[in-house]
Amino acid sequence: MTTAMTSRQRVLTALNHEVPDRVPIDLGGFQTGIHRKAYIDLLNHLGIEDDVTIMDPVQQLARPCEEVLRRFHVDIRYVFAHGPDSFQGGIEQNTRDGRLWHDLADEFGVVWSMPDDQPFYMDISHHPLADATIDDLADYPFPRGDDPTRFAGLRGEALRLREQTAYAISTGIGGVVYETCWYMRGLERWFMDTVENQAFCEALLDRMLHFWIGYYREFMKEIGDLVDVVMIGDDIGGQTGPLFSPAFYRTVVKPRQKKLVQHIKSLTSAKIWYHTCGSVVSLIPDLLDNGIDILNPVQISAANMGPRELKRRYGDRLTFWGGGIDTQHVLSFASPAQVREHVRANVEALKPGGGYVFNSVHNIQAGVPAENIVAMFDAAYEYGCY
Repeated sequence: MTTAMTSRQRVLTALNHEVPDRVPIDLGGFQTGIHRKAYIDLLNHLGIEDDVTIMDPVQQLARPCEEVLRRFHVDIRYVFAHGPDSFQGGIEQNTRDGRLWHDLADEFGVVWSMPDDQPFYMDISHHPLADATIDDLADYPFPRGDDPTRFAGLRGEALRLREQTAYAISTGIGGVVYETCWYMRGLERWFMDTVENQAFCEALLDRMLHFWIGYYREFMKEIGDLVDVVMIGDDIGGQTGPLFSPAFYRTVVKPRQKKLVQHIKSLTSAKIWYHTCGSVVSLIPDLLDNGIDILNPVQISAANMGPRELKRRYGDRLTFWGGGIDTQHVLSFASPAQVREHVRANVEALKPGGGYVFNSVHNIQAGVPAENIVAMFDAAYEYGCY
C-alpha cells in the first residue's frame, strides 16, 4: 500500500472528521493495550526480540517495542507522566494463606494484589476509606496532583517525538475523577453511598477533581503545545447500560467531569479522548456536552452499541477510537479468517467520513492467539484504505 500522509497528518485528519488516506491504527497505552503474556506470544510468533517492560502492573500491560509498532503500522506514540519523587512506590512480595502475593500500594493508599500462581491481573485488596466518614476526608493524606516532579523529562521526550518522528502524540490516561473514589471506598460501599450518603460522594469527588485540576495544569505547561490527544477516563457503563443511576451521574459526577474537560481544553488544543467500557449510548450526549472529542474503547458487544448505529447517530460529532474487534467473543476464540472478516465489517461501519481510529475493544488479553493479533492488524491496514 502506498500512503500519502504521515502518521500525524493521518490521525489529525481523522480526528477532524475528514477523510485520511487510511484509517489510523493504535496499539494503546494504558488502555486498549496488550497483556504481557499475549505480547510474549506475539514476539515469539513474529521472531522479534524485546526485553519485555511492564507498563501497567495492575493490568499487566506490556510496552510494545518499535519493531512491533512499525510492523502493524501504528500511528500513535505515547508520553507518560509518572509518580512524584516523594512517592516511593513499588511491588512487594508477601505470603498470605500459603500463597505468594505481589502487592502494590498506589499514591492514594489503595493496595492492588496479584497471586504469584495466577499472574494475570492485580485486584484491589485494601480500600483505605472503607470505614471513613466525611469528616475523615479532611485529614486523609491525598497526594498532590501539581507536584512538578511528576513531569520531569516529559517535554524532552515529547520534543523528540515531534522533531524526529512523524507520529501523532498522546498522553497516557489520567483524569480518573470517578473510579478512584470507589477504589478508595470499595465498590459495594460506594454504591450504597450513592443512595444513602451522597454528601460523602460529593466530598470525595471534589478531592479527586482538585487533584486532577492541579495535575493537568502542570502537565499541560510541559507538553500542552506538543500533544495531539489527551486521554482521560472513568468507566461508567456495564454490559447492558450505565453502572449507576443516570440521575446520579448527571447531578453529581458529570459536573465534575465537565469541569475537568473544560479545564484541560483551556490549556491545550489537543483532542480530549474519554475511556469508558460498556453500554454508554444513553450517556453519549452528556459526554459530548462535557466537551469530549473521542470515545474509547467502543464496546460493540454491549447493549445498543452496534457500530453502524453509533456512527449514524454520532459520527459527525464524535471520533470512535476502538471498536475494531470484539475481544470478549471473537479475538480470543475465532479463526484468523473470521477475525479478518469481523475487522472488515467493523472498519467499514466506522470509517466513513473520518472520525475513526482503529483498535481492539480494550486490551488484548493473555491467551489470544498470536495469529489472530496479526490477522486483526493486517486486516485493519488492508480494509482501512479510503
